[in-house]
Amino acid sequence: MIESFDLTQVNWARAQFALTAMYHWIFVPLTLGLAFLLAFFETIYVRTGLEHWKTITKFWMRLFAVNFAIGVATGIILEFEFGTNWSNYSWMVGDIFGAPLAAEGIFAFFLEATFFAVMFFGWDRVSKRFHLISTWMVAIGSNLSALWILVANGWMQNPVGMAFNPDTARFEMENFWEILFSPVAISKFTHTTSSSFQVAALFVIGISCWFLLKKRHLAVAKRSIVVASVFGLLASGVVAFTGDEGAYTVAQKQPMKLAAIEGIYAGEEGCALCAMGVLNPNMQPGDDDDPYIFAVKLPYVLSILANRDPNSFVPGINDLVYGNPGQGIVGVTDRMDSGKIALDELARYKIARKVGDDQTAEAALALFRQHEDDLGYGFLQKPEEAVPPVALSFYSFRVMVALGTFFPILFIALLFFTMRNKIESQVWLQRLGVLSLFLGYIATQAGWVVAEVGRQPWAIQGLLPVSVARSNLTTATVQTTFFIFLVLFTVLLIAELRIMLKQISIGPEEN
Repeated sequence: MIESFDLTQVNWARAQFALTAMYHWIFVPLTLGLAFLLAFFETIYVRTGLEHWKTITKFWMRLFAVNFAIGVATGIILEFEFGTNWSNYSWMVGDIFGAPLAAEGIFAFFLEATFFAVMFFGWDRVSKRFHLISTWMVAIGSNLSALWILVANGWMQNPVGMAFNPDTARFEMENFWEILFSPVAISKFTHTTSSSFQVAALFVIGISCWFLLKKRHLAVAKRSIVVASVFGLLASGVVAFTGDEGAYTVAQKQPMKLAAIEGIYAGEEGCALCAMGVLNPNMQPGDDDDPYIFAVKLPYVLSILANRDPNSFVPGINDLVYGNPGQGIVGVTDRMDSGKIALDELARYKIARKVGDDQTAEAALALFRQHEDDLGYGFLQKPEEAVPPVALSFYSFRVMVALGTFFPILFIALLFFTMRNKIESQVWLQRLGVLSLFLGYIATQAGWVVAEVGRQPWAIQGLLPVSVARSNLTTATVQTTFFIFLVLFTVLLIAELRIMLKQISIGPEEN
């Protein structure tokens, strides 16, 4: 049956990595946000001395521990896949990509793992203040871990601080700080963590609303809703701000991703933002048709978001693929020609070095340096390959934005009715709170689809296509491991859900 699938080895490797990443991302946002909520709950307990806040902290801590353990397991598998399915990638950029991953292990993972034991098992073994410090260290360590992972991912989206070594055919780090403080890396970290805080707030709210519907643990539920709603509302403000900054950095560094997200084929000045719409499914690069079957547009908004200028030009897919000399845009077609020159000269350089022809080697290297920025384009077979999946990027972005707009409204409503002690009579709001637990996960998964699908076909933006980054494995091998991981991750997810549901049914151990 496996042989009947009409997919190449590259697509199966992509599918396996996407499967692992999306399963892993079920657990990570909750870890990042719930860790800080635990710290807030326990801070209130230490400052007030009221035992019910300790009860609240210990209940959410049990759920955090289950999620943390499963998240670590899937994360380890994800990192191993760089060596198994993407060995060429690991070889070519291991000097750069490995540094943030090493920093994560040294500065973040050991920090959170060390204090996690004190946080979870040390309630009656250490002082209140030291226990509180341990909880804060777990929260900080978890988010430091995310920082290094997102720095590595940000570098893949915007490769900076490195140089290509023609002798080893590897990209090598030159400036660690440029990689760490890249605008794309900062944008990804702040937006990803703040959206994860929203997910954690919705998780606490969803379970608390379930308690309200069941008329159980009412005091715990209402106190949890208040803290989570304030936390979620503050996070929503950061999400909106960082989302705007993210749109700007994407426009500057990855214009093709922006064009795909907005479904723009022909660029224009004073470009409108498509607030909602339906794409023309038959639209292809180079066509002159209307890309939308239906669209509600906000005039000038995309030009403002992309360039901070309402009259600025925003390039479309056709401009980026075929070029637009009037706007100074070099198309993929020309960059492919330049990239092929780079590849040819690199090969000529290596041959000349091997036979000791220094003069030819110097000439080849000089010409290579003139074209090395287009190196990755030399691997493309046709210019249209540089266009990411438009429909998936377009609709995923709108799901993310629509839900991101809804969440702060929900937080305000929950806070209003809970503070006025009317939440128990608002059954519709309680049900909406339970439903929103799942909506939070849909929003964060949609965000990762936008970030990663919108980057295709590149493993490293503009420098290394996914098709070149792969390992030399058979399709059958990758297919087999795909289904093994599918079963394994599904079993882990079911196990986590069963344990969590059991703990939720038990509820907090109230006095």
